[in-house]
Amino acid sequence: MGFDLAQLKALENTLQNILTGVYSQAEIKALLLKLRQLVVSQQSYQGREHQVDQSDVVLITYGDSIFQHGIAPLQTLHDFLNEHVKVELSAVHILPCYPYTSDDGFSVTDYWKINPELGDWDDIDSLSSDYDLMLDAVINHISQSSDWFQGFLLGDERYNHFFTQANPNCDYSSVTRPRALPLLTPFDTAEGVKHIWTTFSEDQIDLNYRNPDVFLKIAELLLFYVEQGATFIRLDAVGFMWKELGTPCIHQPQTHAIIQAYRAIMDRVAPHVKLITETNVPHKDNISYFGNGANEAHLVYQFPLPPLTLHTIQGGDSTRFMDWMIGLEPCSPETTYFNFLASHDGIGVRPVEGILTDAELDVLLNHVQANGGRVSYKDNGDGTQSPYELNINYFDAVCDLRLSEELNLKRFMAAQSILLSLAGVPGIYIHSLLGSGNDQIGLERLGYHRAINREKLDRIQLEKELANPSTRRAVVLKHFKHLLTTRQQCPSFAPHTSQRVVKTNHQLITFVRDEAVAVIINISSQAVELDSRLLLENLSNDLISGAHVKNMLTLLPYQVMWLSS
Repeated sequence: MGFDLAQLKALENTLQNILTGVYSQAEIKALLLKLRQLVVSQQSYQGREHQVDQSDVVLITYGDSIFQHGIAPLQTLHDFLNEHVKVELSAVHILPCYPYTSDDGFSVTDYWKINPELGDWDDIDSLSSDYDLMLDAVINHISQSSDWFQGFLLGDERYNHFFTQANPNCDYSSVTRPRALPLLTPFDTAEGVKHIWTTFSEDQIDLNYRNPDVFLKIAELLLFYVEQGATFIRLDAVGFMWKELGTPCIHQPQTHAIIQAYRAIMDRVAPHVKLITETNVPHKDNISYFGNGANEAHLVYQFPLPPLTLHTIQGGDSTRFMDWMIGLEPCSPETTYFNFLASHDGIGVRPVEGILTDAELDVLLNHVQANGGRVSYKDNGDGTQSPYELNINYFDAVCDLRLSEELNLKRFMAAQSILLSLAGVPGIYIHSLLGSGNDQIGLERLGYHRAINREKLDRIQLEKELANPSTRRAVVLKHFKHLLTTRQQCPSFAPHTSQRVVKTNHQLITFVRDEAVAVIINISSQAVELDSRLLLENLSNDLISGAHVKNMLTLLPYQVMWLSS
């Protein structure tokens, strides 16, 4: 489908309005001329419109989370998923699969290539034939070994303004720091030593979006990912895109404008593609990336969910969780939450600022450390540090060492059922799907906290464990498959259906989806009684067990019910 002049003009007018205040009028005029050429060249990338529903479930995984000697990991992953969960999963989020130098893929050397240790673009194309794909756009920073930055160091005029140079003598105390590392890094260049902005590490060089050429190059990259089959594009760490001294340098108006501009381009060129922003920050800041509900991210990560669920399961008390649910803002018809409990990163604790007290957060930290996890800290800009994330596998995070393995399995699946019941699109980390535990060997070998939840699994050994129905992996996968299949068959779990919270008992999470299905989750180690009529009248069937139920219920420890009429 081609674009006529009127469509191009409409896009250009939209971008003109969005980018005023980001670039000068002369810069915008030049930028729009280049964008017109780019958009026209991409016009064949239009795909099918996709409205998310209850069948949408995203697996989060590295390209080599499962490996088999002699076979490209992307092929091994594809084959494993087809054999075990093709029916239950709709989409796969392949974490950065490009050549890189550090941070397990998040320090990219070449955005346009696939890491040859994983496979190639043909493997990505093959995967996209069976699943919707989420590809990472790691567009806040790039590896210092990239051609872009190496060109900058050598004085290549093309890259003179691709990165943010800074005066180390200025005051940076107001800048929000995600990690306890230096903000600026000195580099020897053809013009002498220059201090460059490196928000995350000295190997992750922040891109300079004050330069319209950077904006244009990233627009080209996003459309390239569409061409490669992406249905979802994850914008990594985008909150830090715009630097302005005297501000926190996060969530700046220019950052929102840049994302809105990329959304406008996608809406015109590839309306089937959905943008998801990754901003591990307090809830109010996070949902600001929905924009006006139609002009920015289609999905935002539900960052309070992992730590809040952990707090709830650990304490056997749903009070904080239910209050948080009541306060959730409804999404627009074009937006929804990306719900998750575990990922390649740790469990962020900043998102529960204002939700959990300091004392409750301390309990959370102590529990995680007692269960073999670690705590990562961030600099506050005043010489102090505060917790940033908990590094632990989610099974071990929710585990109670005083309970039996059987009860801890139920406890873990109760937590996962929360994820699958809430309004939004669920994302399941591969190590949750497969019942993994802390990778203490990997943690010791690699020496950084996040390694504890990034284990690489040998497929041969994995298949042996799954073939034994008594293993944790087999039990967890079986429970997941049943819940996901049940969810797929129930339109009330579509992301945009209504969600009404009903407070009943502090040992239960209780709410109603679509005024048709009552969700009841026992988050305690005690049996709990409940009159189901408090949620809905005429409930008679438990979708999960298939059993007929009466009004008065007794939920066993960590039991989950999805009740319908």
